[in-house]
Amino acid sequence: MERIPRINRLLYASGSVGGNAIGRSKDLWLLYFYAPPEDADIERRATTLMVGAVLFSIRFLEAFDDPLIGYWSDRTRSRWGRRIPFVVAATPVLSLMFVLIWLPPSGHESTSNAIYLFFVLALFHLFSTLSGGPFESLLPEIARNNEDRLSIVSWQVAFGVAGAALALVGSGFIIDVFGFQVMALVMAAIALASRFVALGGAWRPAVEAARAPAAPPPSGSFRESIMTCMRNDQFMLFLPTYIFYNMGVLMVTGIIPFLVKEVLEYENEGTVTAMINAVALGVLVLALPLIVNLARRRGKRRMYSAGMLYASVYFPLLFFVGFVPGVPGLVQVLVFAAFLGLPLAPVQAFPNALIADITDYDTLRTGERREGTYYATQAMFEKTASSLAPLLLAVLLTIGSTTEDPLGIRLVGPVAGLSTFIGYLAFRGYWLPDDVTEESVRLARAARAPGRER
Repeated sequence: MERIPRINRLLYASGSVGGNAIGRSKDLWLLYFYAPPEDADIERRATTLMVGAVLFSIRFLEAFDDPLIGYWSDRTRSRWGRRIPFVVAATPVLSLMFVLIWLPPSGHESTSNAIYLFFVLALFHLFSTLSGGPFESLLPEIARNNEDRLSIVSWQVAFGVAGAALALVGSGFIIDVFGFQVMALVMAAIALASRFVALGGAWRPAVEAARAPAAPPPSGSFRESIMTCMRNDQFMLFLPTYIFYNMGVLMVTGIIPFLVKEVLEYENEGTVTAMINAVALGVLVLALPLIVNLARRRGKRRMYSAGMLYASVYFPLLFFVGFVPGVPGLVQVLVFAAFLGLPLAPVQAFPNALIADITDYDTLRTGERREGTYYATQAMFEKTASSLAPLLLAVLLTIGSTTEDPLGIRLVGPVAGLSTFIGYLAFRGYWLPDDVTEESVRLARAARAPGRER
């Protein structure tokens, strides 16, 4: 299979900067912005349970537009290919909605703020799907072999770390100096520029793929296309894995500002949170080449599984941060953050490449290509389940979220570890090879131990 030029791979991968900039900023600060601790230096705009309910309901409801948009993009025909028109039209609106999230109508605790958040966040997620779903679905379309896919996803992680650093590190400094609204403007501008630069790398390969497709698009109805995905045994093994792994990561990420403020008792929570995230991301970047090289030698499946097992053991250690006598709290949390970068790498690097392999497996089974439907269906289930992450955070915070009683904050680590371990158990039956062809699939099936569960 012909490889695509390195410059195209780099440009396409650079789109992860913008996606991570706005996504991680929202995950990190939204709950804190609308429902901060009582002794924080910003006004509370809604109750914690109200914000948790909004986040849960939005993530649950908006998940159901993913398959429709994925199926729509699979069957779209244009001179720009199947996916690019969606990205071009939706990305500017996505950036605008992100800015509006941080401009609630009232500066004080109010039901109107919760209602406003519901509608603006619903639009944000809709246009995020319209832009991000087709953009991610370009990967198996433009990269037709394992080397290109590993190259792109590894660069996506590197660029994603840059975007996450802007969000998790830079956003804290911007908030402390200029406020939340300026942070929103900066992140929205980065997201807009990043996504359009990335299209420059994908444009020509996507158009060429549309002119000479590897297989025809799905011929059946929307329902038939979804049911075909559900009958793919490897897809159904991957889904719960990604759901529970991602949910654990989101919970640990979202609790950091509360840990800094209430457990460690630092006043400049934005700056300290930035330091913690900088350490975790630095380790992720350092570990990434080793993880990708191991994936080339031992397979994406094994490295992804190892990352989940490590996370399920490591996340619960968050419970003990601040308890070690004689060691400053900041040192304890920075040490924890250093080893936190290791389980972040697999969940950042491999899911898109694994889904690309699963779509190739589907083509062998059906003779059709439905990349958009697969990525969108995966997103639907992930969003449905990960909508539980902010709700679980809110519930745990009601158990105890103050300096005098931080039990709810501390329990986030064990709960996140349990979630990730469930994902690890679900993934043990996955067996697809890295390069999916008729011969490799036949050999992989033959190599499986007799009687082993799929």
